[in-house]
Amino acid sequence: MVLVNCIADADAKGWSPIRHLVDLASRLLGARVITVTGSEPSLLTKLAAIVRGSRQRGADREVCLLVCASPGDLLKVLNLADWYSQFGVIAAWIIDSFWVEHIPFFARFSRSFSHFFVTSFDDVPRWQRLTGVRTTWLPWGTDAFELGSGAAARAWDILRMGRQPQEWDDDVSNMAAARSLNLSYQGRIPEDTVSALGNQKRVMHAYGNAKYLIAFSNAVNPGNQTHPTREYLTGRWVDALAGGATVAGIAPRGADASRLLWDGATLELGTLDRSQGLQMIAAAARSWTPASAARNHWMALQQLDWRWRLETLADILSVGTPTLRDELARLSARIEMLGGTLSA
Repeated sequence: MVLVNCIADADAKGWSPIRHLVDLASRLLGARVITVTGSEPSLLTKLAAIVRGSRQRGADREVCLLVCASPGDLLKVLNLADWYSQFGVIAAWIIDSFWVEHIPFFARFSRSFSHFFVTSFDDVPRWQRLTGVRTTWLPWGTDAFELGSGAAARAWDILRMGRQPQEWDDDVSNMAAARSLNLSYQGRIPEDTVSALGNQKRVMHAYGNAKYLIAFSNAVNPGNQTHPTREYLTGRWVDALAGGATVAGIAPRGADASRLLWDGATLELGTLDRSQGLQMIAAAARSWTPASAARNHWMALQQLDWRWRLETLADILSVGTPTLRDELARLSARIEMLGGTLSA
């Protein structure tokens, strides 16, 4: 199997969870990784690719999976030499799949792809209708098994990670306001982009030291790169839960959140007003117990771990390995063990 990493920019903020996923998938699926770079192909190249991509490919050749940041990355398969003849199956996992309007014509008409995996449940029918390609929901996940934590000791009541609404954006004033309510506050964690795993370990360690992470849906906290109308979960939410933290803020609405999150995973503030939000977090923190962190971590192992996503992908593409099966068995054993502890 070949994994094509379309997220090539090592400095791209927010993509270290997916770069770590590529490394994890390579190990568990025994796949070699190719990182694609280069400019967008010319119109002539795209037209030629539509013709080539429609040709029959040998079933005995390798399976190729593109891991894409957004639909436009599907064009990066054209930067692989002899892409139309060297692979028997070409599939793609599109992370920001909610940008349906950005699906390139090449993906809609060439019939080059055998399967699409998308992180947004509601978009499965649209992807299938627009491309004619079988599409499966494969949502955001996290490495709860190796990097998560249900530790009882938590250094901070509140952790800030990533982009925040204007009302919550200044760490200095946030800390002062939190301290006035006897809450400890940790601001931005400096990024370490030396390696995807190094950055993920650092971020996950922070989540494992926090009782609450503040985060708000893009519907109320828009940015230059967020979708203007679609709400969606991101790695920050699932990684925090894997680390045992509860996410305090305004959760995204939609099928993804309702299917993946559980009671107690979030503390719904319902407002962007910092004063009101901190008052609600302070009230919740007074009744917080280590069982909350343990349960969040346990639920993340069951519902959010990347290994379950890779199992689904491996079953569909017929690329399962003993390594993946062994790790899934270890994951299941961990879940059973922790479940017994929680019910004791």
